[in-house]
Amino acid sequence: MDIRKVKKLMELLEQSGMAEIEIKEGEESVKISRFGSPPASLAPQFFSQTPATVSHSTTNTKQTTPGSGEQSTDGHPITSPMVGTYYSAPSPSAKPFVSIGQHVNQGDTVGIIEAMKIMNQIEADHSGTIVAILVTDGEAVEFGQTLIVIK
Repeated sequence: MDIRKVKKLMELLEQSGMAEIEIKEGEESVKISRFGSPPASLAPQFFSQTPATVSHSTTNTKQTTPGSGEQSTDGHPITSPMVGTYYSAPSPSAKPFVSIGQHVNQGDTVGIIEAMKIMNQIEADHSGTIVAILVTDGEAVEFGQTLIVIK
C-alpha cells in the first residue's frame, strides 16, 4: 500500500474525529487507531469526551504533588482526563492559554495534554476566574490530577 494513502487516511481519521479505521485493498490491509488500545478498564474514562473536559461536584480540592508539599485551594478543579504531558500554550513561543486572575468561560481552552503524540485540548467545564495553576508547562500529569482551579 502506498505510504501517501496511509498518510491521507491518518489525516482523514484525525479530521473526522473517529477513533479507528481499517482499509483492505486486495491482500493488503491497514488499521489506523488514534488512541491505541488501552486496557478495557480504562477505555470509558479515556475516550468519553472530546475535546477533553471533566466535571466534578466538589468545591474544595486538596492535592499533593511530588516535591511541592501539600496544596489546598478553594474553587472548582479542572482535572486531567488522561496521563500525558501538560502544555500551557499552543507553542513554546506563544503566550499561555490562561493566567491567574483571568476570567474564562465554559468551553475556553485552558491547556493541552499530549498523550501518545496527540494533542488534546483541555477546556473549562464552567465559567469563572482562574485562582490557581497547579502544573507547569511540560510537566507530566496523571489521570485525575488537578491542573487548574476556577472560582
